[in-house]
Amino acid sequence: MTVREQAFDVLRELGMTRIFGNPGSTEIPFLTDLPADFDYVLGLHEGPVVGMASGYALGSDAPAFVNVHTAAGLGNAVNAIVCARDNRIPLVITVGQQDRRQLDLQPFLTGRSLERLAGDYPVWSTQPAHPSAVPGAIARAAYEARLHRGPALVIVPMGDWDEELEEGAGAHASPSRLVVAPMAGGDEVHRLAALLAASSSPTLVVGAGLDSAEGWSAAVALAERLACPVWQDTFSSRAGFPQDHPQFAGHLPWQRSDLRNVFAGTDVVLAVGTPAFRLYLYDAGGPLVDGDTKVAVLSEDHEEVVRSVCDLGVVAAPAPVLRQLAERLARRPPVASPPDVQPRPPADGPLRAEHLVAALAERLPADAILVEEAPSTRPEILARIKTRSPLGFVAVANGALGFGLAGAVGLRMALPNRPVVALLGDGSAMYSVHALWTAAHYGVGTVFVIVGNGRYGVMDELARRRGAPGAWPSFDELDLTAIATGLGCPAERITTADELEHSLDAAFSDLAGRTAPLLLDVRVAAES
Repeated sequence: MTVREQAFDVLRELGMTRIFGNPGSTEIPFLTDLPADFDYVLGLHEGPVVGMASGYALGSDAPAFVNVHTAAGLGNAVNAIVCARDNRIPLVITVGQQDRRQLDLQPFLTGRSLERLAGDYPVWSTQPAHPSAVPGAIARAAYEARLHRGPALVIVPMGDWDEELEEGAGAHASPSRLVVAPMAGGDEVHRLAALLAASSSPTLVVGAGLDSAEGWSAAVALAERLACPVWQDTFSSRAGFPQDHPQFAGHLPWQRSDLRNVFAGTDVVLAVGTPAFRLYLYDAGGPLVDGDTKVAVLSEDHEEVVRSVCDLGVVAAPAPVLRQLAERLARRPPVASPPDVQPRPPADGPLRAEHLVAALAERLPADAILVEEAPSTRPEILARIKTRSPLGFVAVANGALGFGLAGAVGLRMALPNRPVVALLGDGSAMYSVHALWTAAHYGVGTVFVIVGNGRYGVMDELARRRGAPGAWPSFDELDLTAIATGLGCPAERITTADELEHSLDAAFSDLAGRTAPLLLDVRVAAES
């Protein structure tokens, strides 16, 4: 058996028979004459390739497999690898390399220090010491990606694939099966229960670590038991609680003073599936919470816990712990909360981003996945669009651009019966616009809605706050309709409210059943 044949067996066992990639010459021995039970998904640039694989991993809740070209390909993919790490998305990425038999000569396309090219963003990386170690390294990478929720790299010299396995090398250099069962014991649950039982005004803060059916159910059970408000964490990449629930209070601000105002009168804050708390631009606003407010953090991600300023940190799978807390604590009388109704924006005047968001909010199905990457419009999106099902909202956790368009393609590939809508800024869409070709070629029915203002909206606003114009120009000439059409993706340019409503009604008439992508380039007035 060759190294390549054994590697395919390993990939089959791990359920990774779909390969996302953009090939180069160092991948020829691996990708030529692919086995019939493997699918190859071509992307035209490595950034969208990793972004699509990231969306696929989110949708399938398992590591996705990526193959990229040597230094050039891995370099192109680094931004998407950063996003995968910060969004806690498991990926196995094999990177091509020149034949190890002539690496010392540094031939054309040699990748130098490939293990370090992406910095410390990979959760694990290796170039196996000998060819027979490659299959086991791929298995190990899958486990490392699962355990650490991020991208793992395996550098494979191109000559390794055709080598015969050495005797005894067929076994994995890793467990044949891995079972992870982190669970807090009685003492940890007792401490959290005692803290909440003694509280007169508790508050929950939820994050991406609760974005599952089990997580939502457990969070609702505890919130209703405590009759407390529930806040979504700042800059969250996914929703941790149903946002149409009467106890949902909104999205946390990022300034210290505003955080203290939110928690004024709260004696205990329990942050679940998120650190306490995420900030943005520095403001010398004092502590995160008042001195009388105690903070506890519960997350299975130890990094989220150890970087939190809190009185009690617990590293454990959060949903089972919340269930136990709900069973132990006394039920408190429910507190009525006023309905959160956003007024419809006035119809007169030019088409604006709020008109687009309001129209989307009225039409999005409850089970839709909204992939958001429209930074200047995000406050309006969070205010008007309520996430009503697990995995209903997906965004980048670190503010980087490029994941949204590509990730929406991968999500739809993983969940072909679930509606997927990407709401993107025009600048954001350009980072991974190549993925439109993949969506069109493979019949991926994602709808891409572009907030086309021809501006860097967030940057313009920050410059205005400093009282001076920014150094960057606008880009009104950008025509995403033409670009999408040139990549084989149907597209429409929309300039009026009537066109917007007509196009959305037509696109959403069978959103779950779509077999072709569609880009709606909505031209909105720039904010002044």
